Amino acid sequence: MKRLPLKRLVPIVALTVTAVVAEEPSVPVGLQVELLARVSSYDRNFTVRAGDRAHVLVVTRPGNLDSTSVSREAMRAFHATAQIGGAPTDVAPIDYTGAAALADEAKKRKASIVYFAPGFSDEAAKLATAFSGMDVITVSSIPSDVEKGIVLGFDLASGRPKLLVNLTQARKQNASFKAEALKLMKVYE
Repeated sequence: MKRLPLKRLVPIVALTVTAVVAEEPSVPVGLQVELLARVSSYDRNFTVRAGDRAHVLVVTRPGNLDSTSVSREAMRAFHATAQIGGAPTDVAPIDYTGAAALADEAKKRKASIVYFAPGFSDEAAKLATAFSGMDVITVSSIPSDVEKGIVLGFDLASGRPKLLVNLTQARKQNASFKAEALKLMKVYE
């Protein structure tokens, strides 16, 4: 049996490990949308932001299977949700082409919420910068993105869903959650 030199094995092992790593939401997407619909009413600025309709953009990372799958699931869940924060819901899918382009599109479409499917962990800091100063709530399906600059996310704590909020970024994006909601969230500053 012929043995491969160690130099040739390292890239093969690295490729195998990379292929196994996947980003999956820890909280079911339908439950995320349900929780988002509720918590939005605790944002003091949501009614003004949404106006007569809560415009939601569901962002997909092209070429990322997890992102595509979760996006489809999120679209179904948002379509099934009659209201978010007390406003009727309007939802649209969008493919990601870059942080600045997405922020411009969200502004153009008057988005109240921008929901990210998996695949944006490496872009979260850029997204936070691009959305700073805008009046919009960014939401990630992946909990670790909240620490990196996405306003809201979801995780499990003792088997129960837990809302996560990046309070610093929330302020930069004109989201002001009431104290009774913040008591129920894990807060990042």
